[in-house]
Amino acid sequence: MLPAKIFNDPVYGFVSVPHGLLLNLVDHPYFQRLRRIRQLGLTSYVYPGALHTRFHHALGALHLMRQAIKVLCDKGADISDVEAEAVCAAVLLHDIGHGPFSHALEHTLVDMHHEELSSLFMADLNRQFDGQLALAIEIFQDRYPKKFLHQLVSGQLDMDRMDYLNRDSFFTGVSEGVIGYDRIIMMLAVQEGELAVEEKGIYSVEKFLIARRLMYWQVYLHKTGVSAEKMLIHTLRRARELALLGVQLEAPRHLARFLYRSPGEPIEPAELLRHFALLDDTDVTAAIKYWSDAEDFTLRYLSKGLLDRRLFRLEWHTEPIATAYVEAIRQRVVAAFGEVPTEHFVYVGKETNRSYDDSKEQIRILFKDGTVCPINECSDVPLYTKEVTKYFICYPKELPALV
Repeated sequence: MLPAKIFNDPVYGFVSVPHGLLLNLVDHPYFQRLRRIRQLGLTSYVYPGALHTRFHHALGALHLMRQAIKVLCDKGADISDVEAEAVCAAVLLHDIGHGPFSHALEHTLVDMHHEELSSLFMADLNRQFDGQLALAIEIFQDRYPKKFLHQLVSGQLDMDRMDYLNRDSFFTGVSEGVIGYDRIIMMLAVQEGELAVEEKGIYSVEKFLIARRLMYWQVYLHKTGVSAEKMLIHTLRRARELALLGVQLEAPRHLARFLYRSPGEPIEPAELLRHFALLDDTDVTAAIKYWSDAEDFTLRYLSKGLLDRRLFRLEWHTEPIATAYVEAIRQRVVAAFGEVPTEHFVYVGKETNRSYDDSKEQIRILFKDGTVCPINECSDVPLYTKEVTKYFICYPKELPALV
């Protein structure tokens, strides 16, 4: 048997991928594309080190999954070699459907969630690999009887979250996101077919939930990052508006396929994958460079702002933004720039976060006597189960703030 392929990971050190199905998936062009998709989109505008990719993250999640499987098997969990390989494949491919700049362009170029696209990619890979991914797809879609396997891929304490918190903290330098992932994994157990954490791990889980809350508002929903993301979304929207009006825009071929697609035009899954699989951050970055000297003022202004990091001001509010305030900003935009489409210069919306959502699935704590208790019934620290909503308005910095 060939030795495993070794990758030198800056977060975990040496991580290995076994020869066979898993390494074949890593070597596939669909997966290699993830090298060209940034994990945190435009967050590098805030934290310059946040240049890691979905490729890094997927390998890290696989590494943690292999550790978790070993721990559970050592504790007597019923996991066959076939199931172990399948759950590893599922976590390896869980982000395969992400588009350019990760979450930033979801529903902008293609009106589909990245998990739907991941399912399409996995189905096509299953065809290419002669059905070897059938079990992985069942686990990924939560159709396999052993629920704990799906929970390891997508659950309250899944290997996806375990890696991205640790990895994003490392690359941004935000130490509040550091978690005791290794201790949590060592404390995992299977009880009544579902994942649980032994009571000795409760403090590490509490730290995990607090770190997740801090990372969301300090990194994932940082106001500068949100501003850049909204500008990117509206840059693509404006480009698409112009494309549908027949304006010839310079753009990479596979990006142009989505820009010039007529609304409601059916697209076969095979054709969608063919173009989407060749679309990544470099296409959008190149287009923004081209459009920074476009004839259309709106497209040129937004593109140049992204290129030169002249980002819009974003104000957080605790209440929905007053209509009169929004209208006042829009009038100032027209006064400053002329008759421009103000929807591309003034953005209003909201962001929500709940550190621990126990409405669908709970983190279960396993005590020595065999009883299981939801963590919110046995924890003595706030778990932040309440959904926090913040409202924002975003507009060019050339316009002085009204507050």
